[in-house]
Amino acid sequence: MRFRPCIDLHGGIVKQIVGATLSDTSNDQLETNYQSQRSSVWFANRYRQDHLTGGHVIQLGPGNADAAQAALSAWPGGLQVGGGIHADNAGQWLDAGASHVIVTSWVFNEGRIHMARLEELVKKIGKSRLVLDLSCRRRGDAYLIATNRWQTFTDEAVTYTLMDRLSHYCDEFLIHAVDVEGRCAGIETDLVAYLGGWQGIPVTYAGGISGQADIDQIEVLGKGRIDFTVGSALDIFGGKGMRYADLARRYA
Repeated sequence: MRFRPCIDLHGGIVKQIVGATLSDTSNDQLETNYQSQRSSVWFANRYRQDHLTGGHVIQLGPGNADAAQAALSAWPGGLQVGGGIHADNAGQWLDAGASHVIVTSWVFNEGRIHMARLEELVKKIGKSRLVLDLSCRRRGDAYLIATNRWQTFTDEAVTYTLMDRLSHYCDEFLIHAVDVEGRCAGIETDLVAYLGGWQGIPVTYAGGISGQADIDQIEVLGKGRIDFTVGSALDIFGGKGMRYADLARRYA
């Protein structure tokens, strides 16, 4: 179980956002928990200093490429990058210093998995450099994968069958529980427990973590197999629930 740090970029600025309020068309409903005065490079250098690998640089919409590239240059091979990644630009991001590219919308398009696109991507960059983002929102008893900055529901639910199938094409899964993302009000326990019952490639969970009790719960429900990301609760993102230095020391 490892701590995976994050650099969430919106408009080229490091921010912590309530995930469910993102929109393709308007920022009127956007809820921002934190907007940093520090650059993406500052965070990348901090993670490098603390030997934290496998962190995520997430581009939440347009206008983030320069900040993302700067972070990757500061910690080459130490960070993954997501947001607007497809077969034609994935190699460029790897060349820019990303250890992996994170992909959702290009593979989960028009409500379903496009296997031809996935196979094309793997053929170009290899399974070992790809993370599939299965970030999801709850509908009834199912967790449906959401794309386009988590606003568009697909018809695909997070299930063991799906994870077994897709694990042949990627190195890891990243799963945000979108409905609790950025709210610091507790994790999606049902989702974490379900993920903990699957034994396969690495899985990183994000969403709702407010303090150490939530991390302890992830460790128990996930049977020690699930890595985690913390955003808004961390002191380096203006939070009061957790100290970044403590997580970096304990879960590197």
